[in-house]
Amino acid sequence: MRGRLRSFVKSRVGTKHHFFYPVSVQRAASIKMTWAKDRLDALKAGAALPPVVQTLGLGSLEDWGDGWVKKRWEPKPELLNSDGSMFGGYIAALADQAIAFAAMTVVPADRIFRTVNLQIQFLRLGRAHDLLIEARIIAQTRQLISCRAEFRREDGELIAEATGQQLVAPPQ
Repeated sequence: MRGRLRSFVKSRVGTKHHFFYPVSVQRAASIKMTWAKDRLDALKAGAALPPVVQTLGLGSLEDWGDGWVKKRWEPKPELLNSDGSMFGGYIAALADQAIAFAAMTVVPADRIFRTVNLQIQFLRLGRAHDLLIEARIIAQTRQLISCRAEFRREDGELIAEATGQQLVAPPQ
């Protein structure tokens, strides 16, 4: 019986029917790894953040998969406006980071990318509460990756959304 189960499991890895496998097996079977995906895995595992991310206190990501990323961010008091609301420019920095993380899930292994457009819509006043941030790929061509990010309070209330485009190019 063990031999049969083992051969069945081996025959199923790499197919779309991998719902009962651990996430690590699913990821290995369904995601072709690249420099960017390796970096996302390292960040998720707690690797050191780049100096600019540390300086701005943007934090890392919580989880990712092909075409999407999730992160949680807790605002620090020194990043709030005098009335206790969130500074919109800081939400823009978080949007740029989340959209870049999402682009990393699909960028080809032999390419890099840079933000060429970022738009933010503020829907509700943000206060000193944790934000759940999700970014997804909405379109992709050989030269452009388009993403959308949503910022929600823990109660699910949408407070902001962003769209952005990443220009895809060969390394310089």
